[in-house]
Amino acid sequence: MAMAYAGASMGAFLGPSLSSSSTRSRSLLLPPHHSLFHTCFSTIPASQFSESRKFSPLRIRASSSEETSSVQVEEIFSDLKEKWDALENKSTVIVYGGGAIVAVWLSSILIGAINSVPLLPKILELVGLGYTAWFVYRYLLFKSSRKELATDIEALKKKVAGTSE
Repeated sequence: MAMAYAGASMGAFLGPSLSSSSTRSRSLLLPPHHSLFHTCFSTIPASQFSESRKFSPLRIRASSSEETSSVQVEEIFSDLKEKWDALENKSTVIVYGGGAIVAVWLSSILIGAINSVPLLPKILELVGLGYTAWFVYRYLLFKSSRKELATDIEALKKKVAGTSE
């Protein structure tokens, strides 16, 4: 409660330099019959209160070009249609897409089940923090280990891309 009174008195002494909404919300914390309330507000002229409550009109100009957005949407759909027509095995794409959707659905169910176990999410957070600390210590703390990490990443890139040295 003392913090509320101190914050309100500071807001009242600062006057119009603060925004009117913050000054107003801080002053509402004090009861009107409190002596600090009368002391704070008697030192500030009433004209400053009326000026601080005035809001300058904000002029926001938003221009939306519906033509540009509709052209982009049409371009996206035409590109997708061209790519779909260029595919030879459309059934394979449908099967892979359906499998991806089912995999995401099953993983969300699995994550929901793990979150419902009382202590397991916190334990997994601790495991993640521990692994992060180990990774930082092992690969990021020293210059030689950072170079080792960079060479490992480059080797992995070459392995994934299928290029040999």
